[in-house]
Amino acid sequence: MQYITLNSGLRMPQLGFGVWQVPDEEATAAVEKALETGYRSIDTAKIYENERGVGKALANSSVAREDLFITTKVWNSDQGFENTLRAFEESLEKLGLDYVDLYLIHWPTPEYDQYVETYKALEKLYQDGRAKAIGVCNFNMEHLQRLMDECDVVPAVNQVECHPYLQQKKLKDFCDQHHIYMEAWSPLMQGGKVLHDAVITKIAEAHQKTPAQVVLRWHLQANHIVIPKSVTPSRIEQNFAVFDFELTTEEMAAIAEIDRDERTGPEPSEMNMR
Repeated sequence: MQYITLNSGLRMPQLGFGVWQVPDEEATAAVEKALETGYRSIDTAKIYENERGVGKALANSSVAREDLFITTKVWNSDQGFENTLRAFEESLEKLGLDYVDLYLIHWPTPEYDQYVETYKALEKLYQDGRAKAIGVCNFNMEHLQRLMDECDVVPAVNQVECHPYLQQKKLKDFCDQHHIYMEAWSPLMQGGKVLHDAVITKIAEAHQKTPAQVVLRWHLQANHIVIPKSVTPSRIEQNFAVFDFELTTEEMAAIAEIDRDERTGPEPSEMNMR
């Protein structure tokens, strides 16, 4: 495993395991398999409705709590200072934990204009030691800048859609400049066409790896945190087997050229669903 150090000083595994779209009853087995494989970072959220299933896997695991890195998120309908604190308590209860390693705002939902107030609740949780690091998801540069202008703690992480067809280079540069780590959700484009791209498949053949392993390796070398999701045991193992090869400078440059600015999810400034 490779680790990165967040701006809070907390060490975080660079490769984690995501459970988006995993039903609660399947999450326990998937997370148990991930932990058995070697993953130590688990990424969930209130809206995924599987925090309880994740919590069961954590309770069943022999991995020490201090060796785990658990992320969850406050959903849009829970934004606001007091609502966020309540939502955090609910998430902790479902997870069976007394703290999380990383707590994130799921979307800025700019139409409701509550993300600054919500972030101030995250700052309180951070100051109280109940969230060891805090950050955001799906924030554009203007949303991040406003937080930095109006709040005290620079977000540790900005989790956004990112894959070779949506490389988010300007946002990555902005995050780097402010010591915010960019974390990739949908890192494999939900198993979509990026895995059939000629550039990716050619590199995969050269390394005798799968296209998914090449894309995950690209994320690691591009200095993203990455959280692939799968419920298939063989794929959970495959997605972890990315530390025994390295992409060349030329291969990284070739992948940089296939960026299409193509999203599978919403544009953050337009996403106001609650």
